[in-house]
Amino acid sequence: MAYHLEGRLLEVCNCRVLCPCWIGEDPDFGTCDTIVSWHFDKGTINGVDVAGHTIAMIAHIPGNILQGNWRAAVYLDDKVSAKQEEAILGVYTGKLGGPVAELAKLVGEVVSVEKVPIQWDVQGGKGTIKVGNAGYAELEPYKSASGATTTLADTVFSTVPGAPVFVGKASRYTSKVDKLGINLNLSGHNALQSTFVFDA
Repeated sequence: MAYHLEGRLLEVCNCRVLCPCWIGEDPDFGTCDTIVSWHFDKGTINGVDVAGHTIAMIAHIPGNILQGNWRAAVYLDDKVSAKQEEAILGVYTGKLGGPVAELAKLVGEVVSVEKVPIQWDVQGGKGTIKVGNAGYAELEPYKSASGATTTLADTVFSTVPGAPVFVGKASRYTSKVDKLGINLNLSGHNALQSTFVFDA
């Protein structure tokens, strides 16, 4: 087995709530600017332990998400060793196959890869993420009448195949990446959080 990864996904974007990309529709404003991040609670890649680490991608998506051609800046938390960095990038560039490789195919251009401090504190759709000076978001989930967190399942597009997703909104979402032409300061837009298990 090349890798086994378990953890939590966080995603915010400039679409309104709820992001249409997950059901295969075009972004609300024609294009989409997003932060997608995966935090590994457990995981090994070719024998390298990556538990406790995070990879984040700030991306500009030029149209329908399933058409690909994303332009992305990739960020790893600054605590990763050289060996861990190589292993994680091996998964997220698609070189090691498996479910993550299907996502990697959507990225047409990586404009940068950096190691930065990443703060990641999200559980059940609630919490915060900070990716260096490039991105920040505060998330709040929607709740049912009984108080359960609202979830989305069985969608045509998912960055966590097979897992239900907590539906929420970002009370604050800021992102600035000059290489992608992104400079956002938004409130009340889409936020999603989920868990994942990836095996290859």
